[in-house]
Parts: sequence; structure tokens; C-alpha cells
Amino acid sequence: MDKPHTDSVVVIGLGRFGSGVASALATLGHDVLAIDVSAENVQALSATLGHVVQADSTDIETLKQLGVTEFKHAVVGIGQNLEASVLTILNLSQLGLKDIWAKANNAQHGRIAERVGAHHVVYPEADMGQRVAHLVTGKMIDFIQFEDDFAIAKTRAPSETHGKALKDSAVRTRHHVTVVGIKRRHEDFIYAREDTVVRAGDLLIVAGPTRAIEKFAARV
Repeated sequence: MDKPHTDSVVVIGLGRFGSGVASALATLGHDVLAIDVSAENVQALSATLGHVVQADSTDIETLKQLGVTEFKHAVVGIGQNLEASVLTILNLSQLGLKDIWAKANNAQHGRIAERVGAHHVVYPEADMGQRVAHLVTGKMIDFIQFEDDFAIAKTRAPSETHGKALKDSAVRTRHHVTVVGIKRRHEDFIYAREDTVVRAGDLLIVAGPTRAIEKFAARV
């Protein structure tokens, strides 16, 4: 191909994280090239991925021969071997890839990844641990935290909101969170408005500062 496709992704490192990303991307219909130095990992995915190759990503010439520069995005899922992770990211950066995502096991790994060319760094173990910590008490049904201390959560409607329109319960003014929508059993998603009335048993989708979300969910 002459130009990178916007949905083309090369995934390097096919452990649990990398293989999960590669498989999900392929399911969504993206053009995926998966690379790993381990023949065992490659074999495990050969039946489900169209393009999976055993190769050493620390060798920039090998990446050139595989046509990595034809891909729009790259995901480096190498976690345990810091040297291999850093060299792979550096190679991708030198080859001119403009959107490099890297898995990091800790903050130091993440800082190094950014310095050698990663545009985005993810911490899957830490992020999942934090998410589970918010869900395990049952106060939240789902929780996603973004940068800058902002979060979106699904939680049960507290009794103080039952039978009231959102403008009357003043959730945003009193609790500093915004009700984005409401999900009711066997009903379609409801986009929240000021005159939307909350019922007992409703699930609220709320957004706002993480600490405010936590306090609001604790009121259930």
C-alpha cells in the first residue's frame, strides 16, 4: 500500500495485553499486523489473526522489511523486557510512525517510553487495579477514570433523587457531578435533561471530578 490506512495497526508483543489488543482490533475490522519474538505466542494467534509474524522488533531493518511504516498506528505490548520495549519504541519513532502506544509496567518504564518516542503510555495493571477498587464495594457498577482527575461512572440513583426532576434534586449544584444519562431495566438509554425525573431503581451515568464521583456514589 502507498499510504497508511487510518485504521491500520501494528501490534508488537503478543502477551496477554498485546494479544488482547490485536484480537479486539481485528474483530472490529481493522487491518492488523501482529509481531512477537516468541514462536509460541505467534502460533497461538495464527488461527485468529490474518497477519501474525515471528520477528525481532529490536532490529530496525526487520521492521522495515515487514512494512511497518505502512501502518498508521503502533501498539508496543512488551512489558517484561524493558530493553526490548525501549528499543522497539525507538525503532518505530525513527521509522516515522506518528501514533505509538506503549504498555508500561511502572512510572519509570513509562517515562523512558515517552522519552524515546511513545505518544501514549498505558498502565493496564494499575488502571485495572484502580477500576476494581472502585467497583468491589458495590457502590459503583462501572467506573472509568481519565486524565486530569476526571471520571465517568454508573451508579444506582440515591434516594434523595427519587421522584424528582434533575433540576429539583440539584445533583450538579450539590454534589458537583453531572448526570449524563439514565438506564432503566428493559428500557432504552435516556439522555438526561433538566426535566428528566429519576425513579427508584434507576442507574445513573454521572461524570465529574473523581473524588466528587466517589462521594456521590457513596450516598447510595
